[in-house]
Amino acid sequence: MSNFDQELDARGLNCPLPILRAKKALNDLDGGQVLRIVATDPGSVKDFQAFTRQTGNELLESGETDGEFTFLIKKAG
Repeated sequence: MSNFDQELDARGLNCPLPILRAKKALNDLDGGQVLRIVATDPGSVKDFQAFTRQTGNELLESGETDGEFTFLIKKAG
């Protein structure tokens, strides 16, 4: 797993809460910093792909282990 600046635990949250929490967390980061998100909602995979396309942030990687989905998002700017 790559380096990251902040971690967001979105386990147990369903759409759209993981995205809303991620958006708030990214607002607190500087451009180029990386947010790691851990979620359990299978829908979050497509949600974060769409979110990064729409916001210009970069989805560096995503993966799934034992029902937990992890995402690394690099803030634009």
